[in-house]
Amino acid sequence: DADSLNPLPGPRWGPPRPPLHLTPAEHEDLVTRAEGVLRRLLLTDNYDSVSNFISLYDAFEKSAEPLQQLFGKYNPPIRPRQHTCVGLGFELLRRWRSLDKRRPGFAAACALVSCEEAVEDVREYVTCGEGPEAVMVAEKEHVMVCVQIVMDGRAGVLLADPGYHVPRVVTVMADRGYPHTGWFTLSEEPLCRKEYSYGFSPLNSGYVEWRERETRGPKFKCQTSLVYVARPYLDGVNVTERRNLVYNFRSLLARDQKGHLIAGLYFPVGGRGKDAQFTLFFDTGAEKHKTKYKFNSFINPDAIPETISEEVEICNAQMNYKKGELRNIICRLAEVLANQSFIEQLLEINDDICRMCL
Repeated sequence: DADSLNPLPGPRWGPPRPPLHLTPAEHEDLVTRAEGVLRRLLLTDNYDSVSNFISLYDAFEKSAEPLQQLFGKYNPPIRPRQHTCVGLGFELLRRWRSLDKRRPGFAAACALVSCEEAVEDVREYVTCGEGPEAVMVAEKEHVMVCVQIVMDGRAGVLLADPGYHVPRVVTVMADRGYPHTGWFTLSEEPLCRKEYSYGFSPLNSGYVEWRERETRGPKFKCQTSLVYVARPYLDGVNVTERRNLVYNFRSLLARDQKGHLIAGLYFPVGGRGKDAQFTLFFDTGAEKHKTKYKFNSFINPDAIPETISEEVEICNAQMNYKKGELRNIICRLAEVLANQSFIEQLLEINDDICRMCL
């Protein structure tokens, strides 16, 4: 039975949200204000898939059970300022409530929505049923915030994606007419340009297709993800946050108001034990620093080389942490990654999910 093998519970969706009726002028005003709140959130709250990893480890250490058993009943905490895409989505919804006074009905039209990233066969996915319940192998690894709108009788949605640092509220109209956003450039680096576009699926209007185009010199690669916008997603914590607990890549990222990454760290979770490394990066304004360090340099907090400590403190300041906070996080990670049994069990659960969700 596929369900008994899948470490994740089945996701659930609620009844549709009532749309907000807007004139073009009201739409423009609302998007400007909602975007201001979104950009502030990118600035104040880091993207963090490290804290939930450490919390799971702490629960594993306290429990005498194998991780597989603990994983099924563990309740992932959503803590202030320690957010993956799920916590960022909830926090944006909370902050957006203040806009309801100006535009009554806005809060009622807002909801968390689920997203399936990098879908291989879009046609098969969107046509196998009305919604994702019909998709046996859905992984639902990402969430966004969605607002149902109707403008002059034309249906659409507003989408916000603070998890992927998108600094704008995107308008998606069913007829792709004004004020449909269409293609826009998310980031333009010397070596890489990233462009996004969102449009309703022509085969199933319950879905928005999110297309990504990444250009490096003459080469470019594209992928399509699917956002199910027809109904609110009820299992952001129970399914998506749980899914992300065992993911084999973690990051802790500070963004500016435009969604550019300014400081942070990231690392793969692999069975490398003593050789496990992370990349630390920050921007002094004059230049960008990016360095790889071994976690085992942080096993003994009192023996961290001075030069490394200094870099960590610069990064710490850019991430808006209290003094020494980032160092403590890295020291905790060193302890987690040194526990071979925990890491092996975690990667096994991740593999099970990946196998289920081909």
